[in-house]
Amino acid sequence: MPPHATTNTGRRFLISIGITFTIFLAELIGGYWTGSLALLSDAAHVFMDAFALILSYLALRLSALPADDRHTYGYHRLEVMAALINGVTLGAIAIEIFTEAVARWQSPQPIKSIEMMAVAVIGLVANLLVAFVLRGHEQEQTDLNLHSAFLHVVGDALSSIGVILAAGIIWLTGWTWVDPLMSILIGILIVVGSWRVLRSSLHILIEGVPEGLSATLVKQSMIGVPGVKDVHDLHIWSICSGHAALSAHVIIADQPLKGSNSLMAELKARLSQFGIEHTTIQFECHACGQDINVKT
Repeated sequence: MPPHATTNTGRRFLISIGITFTIFLAELIGGYWTGSLALLSDAAHVFMDAFALILSYLALRLSALPADDRHTYGYHRLEVMAALINGVTLGAIAIEIFTEAVARWQSPQPIKSIEMMAVAVIGLVANLLVAFVLRGHEQEQTDLNLHSAFLHVVGDALSSIGVILAAGIIWLTGWTWVDPLMSILIGILIVVGSWRVLRSSLHILIEGVPEGLSATLVKQSMIGVPGVKDVHDLHIWSICSGHAALSAHVIIADQPLKGSNSLMAELKARLSQFGIEHTTIQFECHACGQDINVKT
């Protein structure tokens, strides 16, 4: 398997880590200065962004290591593990935000709304910059690890917009309860992002069929190749995001090995149309009795 490209993506991660950590410090100081829980919640979210980016960068470097005797697929799964950790940490920070928001709702505190808005605007601009840096070109966005980091930053940019709106409302009306309310909304946004990342990473770890693919349609396409009688023991999974693999037993007519070369080439051509490049296909003249009961 080819390793992930790391030069451009690694540079994007390093730039993003530097900017994100700066945002965290600014919002942390600003949150204590203004007394805003929403700003502190956003700072906590940004800290998790920085943590996620560091994990993602380390996973990116490790996943580029070549395969060896003990890890024949290389270290690609580390990117999925990093995404899983990112999702779990997002959920944990959301619970803490909800707890503090309830306490603030019961005991409101004075808030410096103008200063709160100024800090949030700076955070928004910086987050948009990080999102632009992480976006990269189309091929890099297929990386689940990069995508999860991108979702962190986009979610935090939306959080910053919420903090700006809350600051404006508090400045105009004096309704300090808007601050914990916005914190709860930020927490909900974090939970949604956490679930999306957890769902994708867990699906890969339990060897699920890659999202967007159907084992039934793949089997039908393979059976449609002239000379193929049947397909069984079909397995499709993701080694990591962007790397789909397939193994299958294909029943064909009894023929010399040389005559099956064109058949193998046609099967691989059809599978490549589904984005499946890593394949293990075993030709048989009779079914060996194994099957996963994929409907045709």
